[in-house]
Amino acid sequence: MTTPSATTDDHAFAAELALGAGAVLLALRADVDETGDAVDTAALRDLGDARAQDWLAGALAAGRPDDAVLSEEAADDHARLDAERVWIIDPLDGTREFAERTGGTWRTDFAVHVALWERGLGLTAGAVALPARAQVYRTPPTAAAPDEVAVAAVLTGDRALRIAASRSRPPAFVTALAERDDVELVPMGSAGVKVMSVVDGTVDAYLHAGGQYEWDSAAPVTVAAAAGFVCTRLDGSPLVYNRANPWLPDLFVSHPALQAHVRSLLATVVTPDQEGTQS
Repeated sequence: MTTPSATTDDHAFAAELALGAGAVLLALRADVDETGDAVDTAALRDLGDARAQDWLAGALAAGRPDDAVLSEEAADDHARLDAERVWIIDPLDGTREFAERTGGTWRTDFAVHVALWERGLGLTAGAVALPARAQVYRTPPTAAAPDEVAVAAVLTGDRALRIAASRSRPPAFVTALAERDDVELVPMGSAGVKVMSVVDGTVDAYLHAGGQYEWDSAAPVTVAAAAGFVCTRLDGSPLVYNRANPWLPDLFVSHPALQAHVRSLLATVVTPDQEGTQS
């Protein structure tokens, strides 16, 4: 994989970082396939986290040596709190899914997250790569604005509202919503995959409670917001990044035409503000 040039603009730089780390991850899977041995999922998860982190750290040091970095896979240097620019990265989001096969086929619902935070501006550039699907979503958006026709059937009651949900640990309030006839849960792994599934129209919304870290949502939110989707806390307040404690309690991502409808459904269930981790 090619290391992005220092002269590349921040949007393209983020995309090239995400693609490069994705190539590292796919190469690890190819090595497993080549040996023909049974997958040691724990070892593959650890190796994926470490190799993608190493590659991103090297590329950022070469291309943006003056910028700070907040990563899931590196010690948090609080000098970032005084920095003008901070890259918020998750080298491998959906670690479990990265190392799993279903029916002999590798899962595709894992992602690489790369976002840039700038002082006074917030999140300004980002990319989410889905390496196993050969896709990358990035800023500025390359697709058209959200299509209201595509979701009109939800508002008229002609089809269910589709919500991306954790395949193993959906939050209780999302499960409560799914008990309604007009809500359908679509299970999948990785927060990045869930948010990009809102962007590509696979689902209409992603609602999360139970907590995530900033690296879980920074890049997906950057990409989705730039594409015209609504990204807030569950209560509608803004998402704030590069804080001393990078913990974010909850997340609301929705097609803009459905925002009021989804919020009205949320008002019918309890949305706990609790500690824990889910993606």
